[in-house]
Amino acid sequence: MKARGTRRVLAVVLLAVLPLLAAALLLWHGATGEDAAQRPGSASGTPGASHVEGWQLLLALAVVVATARAVGALVSRHLGQPRVVGEMISGIVLGPSALGIVAPGVYDALFPAALHSYLNLVAQIGLALFMFLIGMEFGDTRHERAGRTGVAVGVVGVCLSLALGCGLGYALYSGYAPDGIGFLPFTLFLGIAMSVTAFPVLARLLMERGMLQSRAGTYAIVGAATADLACWLLLAGVVALLRSDSLLGVLRTLALTAVFFGVMVTLVRPALRRVLQRPERWLPDGGVLALIIPCALLSGVATELIGIHLIFGAFLFGAICPKNEPALVGARGKLQELVTAVLLPPFFASVGLKTDLLRLGQSGGALWAWAGVALLVAVAGKLAGSAAAAALMSVERIDALRIGVLMNCRGLTELVILTIGLELGVLSPALFTMLVMVTLCATVMTAPLLDLLDRAERRTAPARTKATSAVG
Repeated sequence: MKARGTRRVLAVVLLAVLPLLAAALLLWHGATGEDAAQRPGSASGTPGASHVEGWQLLLALAVVVATARAVGALVSRHLGQPRVVGEMISGIVLGPSALGIVAPGVYDALFPAALHSYLNLVAQIGLALFMFLIGMEFGDTRHERAGRTGVAVGVVGVCLSLALGCGLGYALYSGYAPDGIGFLPFTLFLGIAMSVTAFPVLARLLMERGMLQSRAGTYAIVGAATADLACWLLLAGVVALLRSDSLLGVLRTLALTAVFFGVMVTLVRPALRRVLQRPERWLPDGGVLALIIPCALLSGVATELIGIHLIFGAFLFGAICPKNEPALVGARGKLQELVTAVLLPPFFASVGLKTDLLRLGQSGGALWAWAGVALLVAVAGKLAGSAAAAALMSVERIDALRIGVLMNCRGLTELVILTIGLELGVLSPALFTMLVMVTLCATVMTAPLLDLLDRAERRTAPARTKATSAVG
């Protein structure tokens, strides 16, 4: 029995290491044919801001929030998808790919070019607070009984997806990488984009389907947390590589990041716990929101100044928060309603305004073909890698397939990563549009595939019962 367990662990290790070796060889081969690392221009793709009246921004925000709510409810009620999927789609509906074609006059009146930068600023605030909430959910993930199996699912899924994504980046680099972007950051970024699992969307999908405490759900949620942590760390390294002029600059950024992490864990966390245990003593009116919102935003400012993205600081602050303090539990519920209902829809709208499906047809349809390849790579890496790891850890075949399908749920987390790529200049607008469509397709297929597996299990259940009775 012990020997069998050892062989199983070795098989999982090989399944994780071999794709990484293949990716390393591919990156080395591509990088050796390149001159010194190239640097992008300005990190922002937003046009210079012109004067915008306050009422124009308020009108746009009202339309964005109302549309997100309506499309989210429609998709949830009639298509069986999580509400957040509809909210993601609402951004596309309001963008140049839908409203801009159907009613261009309305589109130009609601979202003039000068308004985009203001909407993007609101989106950045919502994104920072959303990443804070994700950090709190991540810190809440404690399923001891999932243990090695959940971690194996997450690690193998990331390794295989990263290798396949780097292969996709290798193929796309010569024809589609923006000018001034080096091979290594471009290829690594594509690998990371193919590796992520939407932890918050997955958690809500499992809750809505009553699977959160199931065996497959437990393994998937731990696997998703493991995968997302690995992807955030990799992404921090790529952002540091893009924003630094030299290897010394990259090392400096990583060193400052390590110092920031140490300060947050050793100083900020204990102080925060002391304040939250007796908020009426430390806070003038006992208002916890007035403490955690500025702290989350300032943490984002710190990591932005260090040289990585603001999302990392907000995420880390959420992860170190003491989750069980009653004062924080109540404030968290209030903040979550505000962020998801009001502050996050502008982020979806910002993504939608940058997503133009007409760009995919400008290359004679080649990008549509590449979109199909990217979707195949994304699904194959996550589904096959995670399912194979689960099967090797003695999970039943039907549950292993469920875990693979659940790990393929990308949703909002990948949109965040793609938006960072567009801001940094790693992705062209056309590539960004292509990968947004891949994200939506991969997320939307999660619920139908789970339904297919449920039906298959119900069909095979009577046969298994008869076979068991015959043996008895």
